[in-house]
Amino acid sequence: MSYYNFKRIQVVPSANDFVDIILSKTQRKTPTVVHPNYSIGRIRQFYMRKVKFAQEAFNEKFQALLQAFPKLDDIHPFYSDLMNVLYDKDHYKLALGQLNTARHLVEQIAKDYVRLLKFGDSLYRCKQLKRAALGRMATLVKGLKDSLAYLEQVRQHLARLPSIDPNTRTLLVCGYPNVGKSSFMNKLTRADVEVQPYAFTTKSLFVGHMDYEYVRWQVIDTPGILDHPLEDRNTIEMQSITALAHLKAAILYFIDLSEQCGYSIKEQVSLFHSIRPLFANKPVLLVVNKIDVRRYEDLHGDEKQLVDSCLTDSVTLVQQSCWNDDGVMAVRNTACQKLLQMRVEVKMRSNKLNDVLSRLNVAQPQARDDKARPAFIPEKAKNRVKYDAADPNRPKLERDLEVEQGGPGVYSVDLKKKYLLANPDWMYDAIPEIMDGKNVADFVDPEIEERLAALELEEERLAAEGFYDSAPEEDEDSDMEDLKEAAEGLRVKRALIQQAAQIKKGKNRPAVPLGVQARSKTFVDLQSSLREVDMDPDVQSIRGRMAGQKRRRSAPAEMDADGDVEMSGGVASSSKPRAHSATRDRTNLGMSTKRQRTEAEAIKKRAEKQLGIMAKAGESDRHIHIKKPKHLFTGKRGLGTSDRR
Repeated sequence: MSYYNFKRIQVVPSANDFVDIILSKTQRKTPTVVHPNYSIGRIRQFYMRKVKFAQEAFNEKFQALLQAFPKLDDIHPFYSDLMNVLYDKDHYKLALGQLNTARHLVEQIAKDYVRLLKFGDSLYRCKQLKRAALGRMATLVKGLKDSLAYLEQVRQHLARLPSIDPNTRTLLVCGYPNVGKSSFMNKLTRADVEVQPYAFTTKSLFVGHMDYEYVRWQVIDTPGILDHPLEDRNTIEMQSITALAHLKAAILYFIDLSEQCGYSIKEQVSLFHSIRPLFANKPVLLVVNKIDVRRYEDLHGDEKQLVDSCLTDSVTLVQQSCWNDDGVMAVRNTACQKLLQMRVEVKMRSNKLNDVLSRLNVAQPQARDDKARPAFIPEKAKNRVKYDAADPNRPKLERDLEVEQGGPGVYSVDLKKKYLLANPDWMYDAIPEIMDGKNVADFVDPEIEERLAALELEEERLAAEGFYDSAPEEDEDSDMEDLKEAAEGLRVKRALIQQAAQIKKGKNRPAVPLGVQARSKTFVDLQSSLREVDMDPDVQSIRGRMAGQKRRRSAPAEMDADGDVEMSGGVASSSKPRAHSATRDRTNLGMSTKRQRTEAEAIKKRAEKQLGIMAKAGESDRHIHIKKPKHLFTGKRGLGTSDRR
C-alpha cells in the first residue's frame, strides 16, 4: 500500500486525561456496590474484576494508538524518510516503544495484584489492594506525559501533510528559491500556493492535480534548495531531497537566466550538478523560466557553456514564462510525454510482459468468399461541388442571408422554409389554435371587428347627446326607507351587544354567579327586558306570582296609573347569604392618591418577579424541586449504550 490517510489517527490524550478516561470507564462498566456481609469469595471477585477491567482498558487504548501510527519499516521509503526528516526517526520509535513497554508493565501489575487479591481476608484489605493496583497503573501512565505530548504533536502534523501517492504519474518541480516554481504550480493546477518576491516562501511540500490524456496527474512543488553539503541542509531543504530521491517522477529543474531570484547562473548550474545523482532513471527537463526578461538565445560565452553543460541525452531544454503564460502548456506536455514513454519502457522490460501477452488474443478478420464488396457512395455525393467562399455562384448559407438582411439581432431565421408538405402553398399558413379538441377559429365571427367598431361609434354618439347624464333621483318607496331604518337599528344594537360582551369579558375580577345575578334583579329590570323584545308585561300575572311568594323585608311597592309597579328606592333590597357578601379591595387601603397606588403596584410586581422565575406559588412556598431524578441516577445500568453521557 502506497497511499496513506494519516488523518484517521485518533487523538492522543494527555497523561492526566488518559488516566481519567480509564478510571471513569472502569467505574461505569463494573459493579459499584459491595457489603461486608458478603462472602469473602464474592468480595475478592468484586475487586479482581475491577483490576482486570482497568488492565484491559489500558491495553485496548495502548494497542489502538500503536496500530494507528504508521510503522516506519512497513510504509513506503518516501514517507519513512520524510517522517525521519520531520520528526526524527529515533525519537518517534522511542515514544512508540515506551507505549508498548507501558502496556506490558500494566499487564504485569494486574497479574501481580490479582494474585494477591486471591489471599485477601477482608473487604478492607481487598479494597486497599485494588486501590494500590489502579494507583500504580495511573502512576505508570503519568510517567508517559512527554511521550504522549510528542505523539499528539506528530499526529497533528501528519494530518496536515498532503496526500501524495508515490507510484502515480507525478511532475516534481525543484530548483533554487524564488525561480518561479510555485507560479508554475498555480498555472497547471488549482492549488493556491503562496507566491512572494522573497526566498523560501514555500516551506513544505505542496500537491496539486491536473488532467492530461484523460488521466489524473499530481504536481508536487518542493521548497527551494541551496548549493551546500547535505549535512548543512535544514529540514525545509531535506523535504525536497527526500522527494527527489524516492518519487518516480518527471523532474522539472527550474533555472532563472535573468538572475532576478538573487542567485547567479553559475550557482544554479552548480546545484544541478550536485543533485544530479538523484535524477537517475528519471526524465529530466531543464526549464528556463522568465523568458520574458531573458531567453536562452540571449546567452553568450561562459554563461551559455554553463547551461549547455547540463544538457545531455536524458536532459531536455524547454523555455517558458509564467508572467505571460508563454510556453507553460508546452512544458507540461513535454514532461508528461517523456514520463509516459519512460513508464511504458519500464513495463516492457518487466518479466510480467510475457505473462500478459500469453493471455491476449488479437482477432484478425478473414474473408468469407472471393466476392468484392466495395464501399457504396451515392452519385449526388460524388458530383457535389466543393464549397468555395470566393465563388459568386456558390449556394447561399444562413450566414450569408443574415449579413444581407441586417446582421445579428435583426435577422430572424426562417424555420418554415424546410417544411415538407403536400401543398407548398400551405407552408406559411397560420397554425390553428386547438382547444378541447376544437379549432378556435371556427367559433370566431369574421365580422367581429366591424361590429365592434360600429358599437364604439354608437356609444360615442350617445355620450355626446347626453344620454348617460345622471337623472334626478326618484323618491324612494316609503317601505324601503322603513326597512333600511330597521336594518340600521339592528346593526347598532348588535354592535352594542358585542361591545358589552367585550367589556364583560375584560373585567379582571371574579364573575358573579348567575343565581346571584337573578336574585339581584328588580321588577323594573324585568319590565325593561320584556319591552326590549316587544312584549307587553302582564301586570296581573306578575302580581299573582308575587303574591304566592313569601314576603321579604323591603319597601312597599307602588303602582302608577299605567299599572306599572315601582319599587321605592329603585332597587328591591333582599337579604343575601353571607357567603356571597361583597368583599372590599384591600390593595388600595391607606393610599390617598393615584401616584401612591401606581408606585405600590410597581413594587408589588418587582417582588413577584423573582417568585415567578423560581416558579414559586407565593412568599410562603418553600418547596424544593427535584434536581436529579432518582430513577436516572440510582444504581447501575445493565447492558446498553452510554450515549447519554
